[in-house]
Amino acid sequence: MFKYCSPVQDVADSCRTGAATNLILGLALGYKSAIIPIFATSIAIYLSFSLAAMYGIFVSALGMLSTIGGIAEMAGMSHEIRERKDALDAAGNTTAAFGKGFAIGSATLVSLTLFGAFVSRAGIKTVDVFTRKVFIGLIIGAMLSILVFSHDNEECGKSSS
Repeated sequence: MFKYCSPVQDVADSCRTGAATNLILGLALGYKSAIIPIFATSIAIYLSFSLAAMYGIFVSALGMLSTIGGIAEMAGMSHEIRERKDALDAAGNTTAAFGKGFAIGSATLVSLTLFGAFVSRAGIKTVDVFTRKVFIGLIIGAMLSILVFSHDNEECGKSSS
């Protein structure tokens, strides 16, 4: 028999012991799901800043917000193509999850560019968040606390069941 236990199966198993363990394990798994998007966003920041400094980060944020539907509409494509796109979007929740990931990632990049605009306009010279390594370190550092919290919650939920 297949022994691999997916996160979905873990959550299903936690439902058997009660709502509290289900909630704890669900939160832990939800927090863990942020790890890959954080690393992907960090790589996007590093590469875009390497290519075009703050403008590169701004363009990458806009690129993340561009969806297939928006591109089809702005390109003046036919109504039939947009209907096909809508049918594909309605295929499942995966599209919505990706959309949320893109929204969070682009919000991170836009906040960086807005902060950068404020610092440069105000003439502040002591903030060193403009360096890509510092900003990426801030994002990954914040993610580490979430990772530890999710791991603790996951173990607490497993020991309760």
